Amino acid sequence: MKKNTALKTGGVVGGLLLVGALLVHFDIISSPKDLARRGPPQRDMVIDQKMRSQVLDSVIATLNGAYIFPDKAKAMEAELRARQKHGDYDKITSAEEFASTLTDDLHRVTHDRHIDVGYSEDVIPVAAPGADPDAMTPEHVQEMIQHNYGFEAVQRLNFNIGYLDLREFAPADQVAGRFAAAMTLLGDTDALIIDLRANNGGDPKTVALLASYLFDTHTRLNDIYDRPTNHTEQGWTQDQLAGPKYGRKRKVFLLTSHDTFSAGEDFAYAMKNLKRATLVGESTGGGAHPGSAVRLNDHFGAIVPSGRSISPITHTDWEGVGVIPDVATDADDAMGRAEAMILQGRLADEQDPAKRERMQKRIAELD
Repeated sequence: MKKNTALKTGGVVGGLLLVGALLVHFDIISSPKDLARRGPPQRDMVIDQKMRSQVLDSVIATLNGAYIFPDKAKAMEAELRARQKHGDYDKITSAEEFASTLTDDLHRVTHDRHIDVGYSEDVIPVAAPGADPDAMTPEHVQEMIQHNYGFEAVQRLNFNIGYLDLREFAPADQVAGRFAAAMTLLGDTDALIIDLRANNGGDPKTVALLASYLFDTHTRLNDIYDRPTNHTEQGWTQDQLAGPKYGRKRKVFLLTSHDTFSAGEDFAYAMKNLKRATLVGESTGGGAHPGSAVRLNDHFGAIVPSGRSISPITHTDWEGVGVIPDVATDADDAMGRAEAMILQGRLADEQDPAKRERMQKRIAELD
């Protein structure tokens, strides 16, 4: 699939948003898809040698100054300089193609899918001094509303199984009430399925928010190390919530796919290592490095990962390998597999013969 390198209207769910040509800072674990424009295609731009050199120099300086692994930043610099010296970029006059080519070249060195170079038709403004990095534009709010802040479905399935289809981890302060409402609706179910198969990332604070509903006590999740500040921030569940806790006693199943990425993986990795949920589906995308959007010049920007997630249990992360499911199956079959596992586990305790029969019939249908 061809990478969309537009830096127009981003699908970002935290920090400032790429709205119009606004390139801003993310305080989230974001997906490469955050660089994609939602809307009419933008016009390409013809670039010359001066522009290519300017962008290249800026990318290299940014990587050396912020990328989470300094040695890999140097390796990326060596790769780009070698290709520049060889003349690989000399015939590229399309801004879109140049951004895509640089991204591909960087990926060959690190395989870090959070790295992206993007082009914006509109001039990317310089951030004003003292600007609030978490301010949301009206366009951002409208986009959130149109996508229901990532909440695709909240429902009760047959046999009192709860189901939450969450497509992104939108900013915690924007969705606290929605999570409270969702967990109120799901609060009396006997088991819960959380569908992350189309979840591409978002705000780690929202990861902690959702996790907080699934534990009874203050629980440590994944930490995030930030290179520029040389600081590690621990991730913990919250004690005070707007809605009722689901607690730890009832079973939780997470559905995953190769498209599950970034903050979606953060949640899955924590739940798996804490043995709070059973993961069903495919290995996830493998992006564990939080990144920031950086302005390179008037028309180019990049997402540069400056941090990494660290599990206090495994002391590592899922970068490059993904989160491995407990039960491996095609993503399309994950829902049925999880539902069947829930029903199978409840058969032994079901005293009503008629209900047992219905459950067995449903298991057979799912199988």
